[in-house]
Amino acid sequence: PEQHSIAHSFPTRRSSDLKAQGNWGEVILASILEKSGLRKDEEYFTQLSETLEDGRRLQPDVVVKLPDEKFLIVDSKVSLTAFERFTSSDDEIEMASALKQHVLSIKSHVKGLSEKNYPQIYADKTPDFVLLFIPVEPAFAAALQNEPNLYNEAFQKNIVIVSPSTLLATLFTINTIWKRDRQNKYALEIADRGGALYDKFVGFVESMNDIGYRIGQTKDSYDLAMT
Repeated sequence: PEQHSIAHSFPTRRSSDLKAQGNWGEVILASILEKSGLRKDEEYFTQLSETLEDGRRLQPDVVVKLPDEKFLIVDSKVSLTAFERFTSSDDEIEMASALKQHVLSIKSHVKGLSEKNYPQIYADKTPDFVLLFIPVEPAFAAALQNEPNLYNEAFQKNIVIVSPSTLLATLFTINTIWKRDRQNKYALEIADRGGALYDKFVGFVESMNDIGYRIGQTKDSYDLAMT
């Protein structure tokens, strides 16, 4: 019954198809990225496409940039059609079947992501895993409750399954890393400029000492001439 109450949280079969679900998932993902504090086109990028040597074209939903030229890829194209049937049905047999299909759908998407091998886009600059984003918390929880090994099976294929809450926590952590990285760079820049300023002061004092010496010489010459 509790699961039925969240059916309105995502597009239904009557109001959407797979493409609409995908677009809706991207909207949720965009909202999470905005809340994370990361800057678009600075720390994260959307719909970047790369063509591989074999001619294949890969276009991840989101590429999150990390310090030291590292990247994290997020995919939000998982289907929730079976989960919608699960939440909207009153028949236990149909619910069990729909839940099983929901898990199989996620497993199929994990397999597809693994075969795409997104990390090869950036070679050694990319972590060897991809985040599979499920935009509905109950859909994420139901899948793991029904198939406890689902997360580990995906991880073995270098896919990490995340929900809105876990993705937001991950992005918050990345934003904190970026802040510390910028602070370190600012500290180094301040030290460099401080060192340059010190050198300028040293040169200035040396110049003033030289001027004082020249003034002294001039006075001595003046006194000698007057004598």
